[in-house]
Amino acid sequence: MTFFRLYKILAVFRAYRLDELLPKHHSVRWPKFLSKCLFWIRPKAKHQEIGERLRQALQELGPVWIKFGQMISTRRDVLPIHIADALAKLQDQVDPFDGKIAKQLIESALEQPLDYYFSNFDEKPLASASIAQVHTAILKRSQAEIIIKVLRPNILPVIRSDIDLMYWAANQLTKRVKSGEKLRALEIVRDYESTLLKELDLQQEAYNTARLRDNFINSDILYIPYVYQDLCRKNILVEERIRGVPIADIEQLKHQKVNMKLLAERGVQAFFTQVFRDNFFHADMHPGNIFVDITDVQNPRYIGIDCAIVGVLSEDDQRYLAENFLAFFNRDYRKIAETYIASGWVPETTDATALEMAMRNVCEPAFAKPLSAISFSQILLQLFQVARQFNMDIQPQLTLLEKTLFYIEGLGRQLYPELDLWQTAKPFLEKWYEDKYSAKKILQQFWTALPQWRTILPELPVRLNDNGRMTKQLSQQLTQIQQEIKQSKKRESYLLGFTVVISLLCIMALIIH
Repeated sequence: MTFFRLYKILAVFRAYRLDELLPKHHSVRWPKFLSKCLFWIRPKAKHQEIGERLRQALQELGPVWIKFGQMISTRRDVLPIHIADALAKLQDQVDPFDGKIAKQLIESALEQPLDYYFSNFDEKPLASASIAQVHTAILKRSQAEIIIKVLRPNILPVIRSDIDLMYWAANQLTKRVKSGEKLRALEIVRDYESTLLKELDLQQEAYNTARLRDNFINSDILYIPYVYQDLCRKNILVEERIRGVPIADIEQLKHQKVNMKLLAERGVQAFFTQVFRDNFFHADMHPGNIFVDITDVQNPRYIGIDCAIVGVLSEDDQRYLAENFLAFFNRDYRKIAETYIASGWVPETTDATALEMAMRNVCEPAFAKPLSAISFSQILLQLFQVARQFNMDIQPQLTLLEKTLFYIEGLGRQLYPELDLWQTAKPFLEKWYEDKYSAKKILQQFWTALPQWRTILPELPVRLNDNGRMTKQLSQQLTQIQQEIKQSKKRESYLLGFTVVISLLCIMALIIH
């Protein structure tokens, strides 16, 4: 299956003539060579520009590749405009499947005719994406406008084949590349597999949506639609229909005179609030999943949908990440190096001075530019790459976070090219860190826990005595078990010897007989 899928990828690569995108460098000759070997593959989209051919190729390859296209489409500071525009169509303009099939899937999931719950069901999808498509309807019990999200039929085998190919590539990388184990490629693939499979469970998405909504209830920054969890199943999701302008429709936002600077800054605020205040962040914030509420154009608010992929950090990773960001904002490269070592992201034996110098070499050239021109997500990625030279293990949770920041920064710069992440993020992080780890906060936590200590302290000598007695008893029991094992081994040895002697006597008796 893996090799068949590999052939399919190369065939699509050849059919759409994507070798045009490869740099003219000796290290990428082999993909061009393999492509030319498939001389019998007929070209497709002959008269289309390369951006449109790339979009069609990714769409033909399926969900995993469409997701990749969605991610890179946000980086107009990296991609040529004509390619970014073509890939942007992957966010909500993937070819739909038949609405009649969607209707059958909904009825099968709910075990009732469609008109039992809904009226005015529109067989023409409102939007169609890589994993699912969306239809509109009216909920009979409340007459509320709703959308029904339906998974694409037979999507799992396609995803499985791509995941199998990724596992194969990860295994080859681990075995054949020097220090391949350090990349933790298999762990990354497992994490990506888990992420994709979560997108196939719409009941989990319903739970994530409800939790994010609770976190931002009555917020001026972000609105999350209401989800009807009693009507959600593994392959369908029913939620409130939202009205807003797609975030990618920059011209419409400008025409409505939306406050673009505030909107861009609120995207950054929404990201850091989810990561640090709530430790539960929407990790798939590409433009197809974001709309803008322009009821008040001077007070615009984001609307987030498609909450299937979320991220969570450990408390230690949260703290070290905040310290890392703040040290970066303050250009304190020694602190960055110490944070990487203290967090365990690099070995504790790492030379802090050498790591500091490497971090400085990455960051200082960036600071020569205006703050609005510095790509925060790219520098964070470069810092991770430098750390890998010092044997940093890949951290899947940080990779997911970096991808989310990649989206947010790309969107923010589209909305407001002069976006200054420093001005927006630094005050937020400083306040969060002060509230979380200041001496005052630690004293408050101690004072809050004082009633528990009042109960525990009088009992502490008794508990310590009990623990000592239990430890002694366990030690005695362990010694007894070890002695019994030795005796058992002796018995087994005697029994084996006895068995051998009896066997020999029997053989001798047979011979004499």
